[in-house]
Amino acid sequence: MSQPVPPPNQPQQPYGGPPQDGNPYAGQQPGQPQPGAPTGNPFAEQPGPYGQPGAPFGGGAPFAPVAPARDNVGLGILAAVVAAVVAGAVYGAIIGATKHEIGYAAVGVGFLVGFASGKVGGRNPALPVLSAVFALIAVYFGQLLGEAMIAAKQLPVTVSEMFFDHFSVLNEMWKADSDFISYLFFAVAAVAAFSGAKKAAD
Repeated sequence: MSQPVPPPNQPQQPYGGPPQDGNPYAGQQPGQPQPGAPTGNPFAEQPGPYGQPGAPFGGGAPFAPVAPARDNVGLGILAAVVAAVVAGAVYGAIIGATKHEIGYAAVGVGFLVGFASGKVGGRNPALPVLSAVFALIAVYFGQLLGEAMIAAKQLPVTVSEMFFDHFSVLNEMWKADSDFISYLFFAVAAVAAFSGAKKAAD
């Protein structure tokens, strides 16, 4: 059988020669992958700019670093002070209404102070200790407030007058009414504050 004759005025190119007429695939060998052709692998390396090798799937960027732990002592102390005032006032109101010191309330005071401090201030090692101190102050303030509320029901004075005009008398009343349980509540509140600050910072 005779071979086909190429059309006139079209030069023959050897098989595998350089591309002709703007055809980038004219010189490719059979079975050779064509540049830029999809391989069917969505995770294959993509070409970068200017012909440079691209990054693998995902861009090759490292994972974002973990955010540093909070460590703001100032805000932690401020949160502890605010929590101590609020919790101490509630604790005093409970004592004034029931005329009894309630252990669970003292635990709640301490835990609230510590939790607020650790949640806002972070993992600074000074915050649990400071939280315990503020919890002691909050319990003392609450017990004094409870004494003032009880005295205001029995004497012709207001709670504010007992605090600001007769504080020494109020403190003496508190000492006279305090017992082992009263001081135990101080220890319990301090431990709860220390633990609450640790848990909130984790």
